[in-house]
Amino acid sequence: MKGYREMTKEELIQARGELIERYEKCKALNLTLDMTRGKPSPVQLDLSNDIYDTLKDGFKTAKNEDTRNYGIAPGIEEIRAIFGELLGTDKDNIFMGNSSSLNQMYDALMRSMVFGEVDSPKPWSQVEGRKWLCPAPGYDRHFRVTETMGFELIAVPMTENGPDMDVVEELVKDENVKGIWCVPCYSNPDGVVYSAEVCERLAKMETAAPDFRIFWDNAYVVHHLYEDRNTWGKLPDMLSLCESYGHANRVYEFASSSKITFAGGGISCFAANKDNMTWAKKFLNAQAICTNKVNQLAHSRFLPDAEAVYAHMMKHAAILRPKFEACQKVLNEELGGNGDLWHWTNPKGGYFVSFYAMPGTAAKIVSMCKEAGVALTPAGASYPYGKDPSDSNIRLAPSFPGIEDIEKAVRILSICAKITAVDKLLEDL
Repeated sequence: MKGYREMTKEELIQARGELIERYEKCKALNLTLDMTRGKPSPVQLDLSNDIYDTLKDGFKTAKNEDTRNYGIAPGIEEIRAIFGELLGTDKDNIFMGNSSSLNQMYDALMRSMVFGEVDSPKPWSQVEGRKWLCPAPGYDRHFRVTETMGFELIAVPMTENGPDMDVVEELVKDENVKGIWCVPCYSNPDGVVYSAEVCERLAKMETAAPDFRIFWDNAYVVHHLYEDRNTWGKLPDMLSLCESYGHANRVYEFASSSKITFAGGGISCFAANKDNMTWAKKFLNAQAICTNKVNQLAHSRFLPDAEAVYAHMMKHAAILRPKFEACQKVLNEELGGNGDLWHWTNPKGGYFVSFYAMPGTAAKIVSMCKEAGVALTPAGASYPYGKDPSDSNIRLAPSFPGIEDIEKAVRILSICAKITAVDKLLEDL
């Protein structure tokens, strides 16, 4: 079969007519499908329904501490040990929070804005023209946090190994560049696992700002789609790596159980070296007496170690994997053979598939899909300020819908991608 680029004008017009006919039939179905956000499905949430049954054994920790009462501000030792194991660091480097790791990131940045960091010349709110590096495509909520706090967002191209480090190393020569967002394992939305070289260059690079920070959001560190551990992302302990290059204060690491147990009722943490932890505790101890230790205890009993977490995550994978495979199947059926017009990722973990349409067509595709009853994340959402310079990227979130709905939604996306590509090609003739 001819690719669209090889077609004559008359053949393209005929192909467009056939595609429009398919599109109108889809619209007539009056569908209401949603692939906007990477939410766990109800079946995934059900995997953890028994978590609070563990509290029938009482509310005291192994050290006989009563989790119902005040105190133990950093979190109970049992849960800090589990997160330490998952992140490859010591439990003493872990400080527990409530359900949202995004909340932890926001708070960490707010502390820097008001008080600066332990090695800051002055609070960041007093730094005129402050900037933050944003590997893109990336997580829109990350970008919103730093934009809200008045940072200029600087897009950094993503590669198959992580952010383009040649670009990063040049940008950090500016003392107003205070930090970088990183999702090192199954990045949102491309599903990239940072390479060892990228991690090393982030840790050892020289920065003009003495208080430069990496916000290492390890949200998907255990979110694997396949059981073969050879396919799993193996990341270094970034705290130790930064320390080994003389930049011990460089990184804050974040994680949560939001997509492990209950998205709205899990637990979160940040990890930091001794100096950063001491500095943060100075303000955290004024902010709150403690977080929800009862929930921490329930989680530590339900998932008592890393092996239990991995076994639990394989149950998630069994639910998610067919959905991701259904997405790939339809994309290959509909769009295979025209690889120069579009491409997409085939991640080994995480929650998203990143679709790259013909440049200049993504916003139109999303609009057409909406008319046909398919809600997608706005085109450009994965870029700073919501502006994709090539108008190409669309983030697909196949976790929440059922397989039949995923197939319908992705087929409509594919039809719209073909229509807009044909229109572009006709414009150029």
